Amino acid sequence: MSAAGSYNAQMATGSKKAVMAALLGNAAIAIAKFVAAGITNSAAMLAEAFHSVADTGNQVLLLFGFAGARRPRSVRHPFGRSKELYFWSLMVAVMLFVGGGVLAVRRGLDALAHPHEVSSYTISFVVLTVAIVIEAAAFSVAWRAFSRERGSRSLWRSIRATKDSAVLVVLLEDSAAMLGLVVALVGLLLTRLTGVVIWDGIASITIGVLLGVIAVILAVETKSLLVGEAAGREERSAIRAAVLSHPAVETVQRLLTMQLGPHDILINLEVELHDQLTAEEIEQVIRDIEASIREVEPDARDIFVEVVPGG
Repeated sequence: MSAAGSYNAQMATGSKKAVMAALLGNAAIAIAKFVAAGITNSAAMLAEAFHSVADTGNQVLLLFGFAGARRPRSVRHPFGRSKELYFWSLMVAVMLFVGGGVLAVRRGLDALAHPHEVSSYTISFVVLTVAIVIEAAAFSVAWRAFSRERGSRSLWRSIRATKDSAVLVVLLEDSAAMLGLVVALVGLLLTRLTGVVIWDGIASITIGVLLGVIAVILAVETKSLLVGEAAGREERSAIRAAVLSHPAVETVQRLLTMQLGPHDILINLEVELHDQLTAEEIEQVIRDIEASIREVEPDARDIFVEVVPGG
């Protein structure tokens, strides 16, 4: 399969599957939470409903990103539009902060300023428990996609190193969703046991702060990818080793890479070749170099090799 074909296949089977699972789960949970919030008058439950609506909208934005990234190359976009997925991932971070975090904090502050009784605890507990189960199922899909790329690296290092912003968005969103559900459940439980209604408002504020932290992490990571992050250190080392393995290559003077998309890498390198090669032999060496790079890095869609004089 070509690099482009591998790219599209991985997008369809990995990242997109995780996004669709999250979209369906969040839409169902949002409806249930709004119904429960209307019945119980719970600030934490309403905060969680806002959270699920934001998450549902975020998955739609990521689907726009997938569609844009698949558009063919053109004169205006000679390297394609793979970075469009990174743009929409950045918009997800903004929407998560504003549509989820800010609204949850405001609702919690309002609950603290104007305390009110929470009714129908049973409904809230049932909805939150079912939501945790659904979120866990969606999270497992994202976690499997993330683990395939993660390998043996630590979790935090993998988050910093991943080039698949869609999987990162779903993974962090679902993590925040499950933590938010637990916070809402604890807040309602404390309110029920103590009779102190401020716990409900505190839970809402905590959920908002949690969403804000996740949004900042997503914004930082996707911004780095959007402005032109290099391929990973392991990928660069593999590319350099593959080039140096060619018997006609003396040294690699410069290796530049740019991550254009989750499975789309631009490579530009300067190589010094051994002396006394004809023009035809140099052309063959360049073709061999390109083939060896694609063998170790199938995501290398564009490779530019420049032969420089030695010394």
